[in-house]
Amino acid sequence: MKSPFPGMDPYLEGYLWPDVHNRLAGVISELLAPQLAPKYVARIELYTAEDSSPELEVGIMYPDVEVLLRKQELKEPEVGYETGTAVSKPTLVLPNTVSVPVRIPVVEIRDVAKNRLITAIEILSPVNKKAPGLERYREKRLDLHRAGVHLLELDLIRRGTRTVAHPRLPETHYLMTLLRAGSHHTEIWAINVQDPLPVLPVPLVAPDPDVPLDLRRALDIIYERSLYELSVDYKKDPPPAFDAKTRAWLRKQT
Repeated sequence: MKSPFPGMDPYLEGYLWPDVHNRLAGVISELLAPQLAPKYVARIELYTAEDSSPELEVGIMYPDVEVLLRKQELKEPEVGYETGTAVSKPTLVLPNTVSVPVRIPVVEIRDVAKNRLITAIEILSPVNKKAPGLERYREKRLDLHRAGVHLLELDLIRRGTRTVAHPRLPETHYLMTLLRAGSHHTEIWAINVQDPLPVLPVPLVAPDPDVPLDLRRALDIIYERSLYELSVDYKKDPPPAFDAKTRAWLRKQT
């Protein structure tokens, strides 16, 4: 079974996202490999980013946890210190912030001759789109550009802050960007949930031509292999909320 949507399935942006992220990286590598051989190879590299505010993802990407305790539920004694004077109960008790390590896969295109990193294909995670991970990721983008590496970035989640900041950047649900090595321009594919996913160019070393990445095909493959329809309730609205017009369109698709 395929997703009922022509492009990105917004129901995959929630708690399924870590699985979607990993499988998508694997299938992208699989689709590119025969187009790259024998001069290049596609490999998956993992790096770890710390999510220092996981409470923002509770109920979306992480399982629900009890964050707040109502004051009437507290069990602390009401008598304080040596005087026996009654003390006021706190309004609430918050857990200490605990960082969650997030393992993020990136698809790397390397040349066979010297194992040089030629192109990085980054599939953004929520941790890349909020502080402090956003700043660290933007630094990584600059480092890759300075090192002469092409960067193809796939932003298939609506929440968070875009990693690319520009006044002419359109307001769309999803964004794919390509920053070629040595270029001072960023190529943009702005996509809404109603739109089909694009076929993107994956640049190599000149004069070798770009190879195509069919993002829709990649999503179809992981959807069918993973049986995501068994885990998705299409009767509910996916978080974060869409506007009323888009919600009406979503209901027609499902």
